[in-house]
Amino acid sequence: MSIEIVLSLIAIGVLAGVFSGFMGVGGGVVMIPLMMLFLGYDQHQAQGMSLAVLAVPVTFIAAYTYHKSGFPIDWKYALVIASCFVIGGFLGSKIAVKIDQVLLKKIFAIVLVIAAFKLFFSK
Repeated sequence: MSIEIVLSLIAIGVLAGVFSGFMGVGGGVVMIPLMMLFLGYDQHQAQGMSLAVLAVPVTFIAAYTYHKSGFPIDWKYALVIASCFVIGGFLGSKIAVKIDQVLLKKIFAIVLVIAAFKLFFSK
């Protein structure tokens, strides 16, 4: 691994972690565009890598920080959602790998834009 790759990996991880902890956004929202920009990954590669990174419970410490800071997390709800997330992730990945990269990029961009508008214009 070159120093440029190592620094890119560190930047992607730190930025995704900061945004995830700060705003609660999924790491993939940050990691996927950064992996495409810094590492030259295509959409499929970036999405797969994002899932591989998130497979480890990396966000537990951030969630626990919120919990201990007076924003209680219902861990039973979290467990149910996480379990269903595993199933949804499997089904979504089966669909995504069959879609052309150009279309997949457009779908990803539309989802981001819709989410951004909803957040920006909500009360």
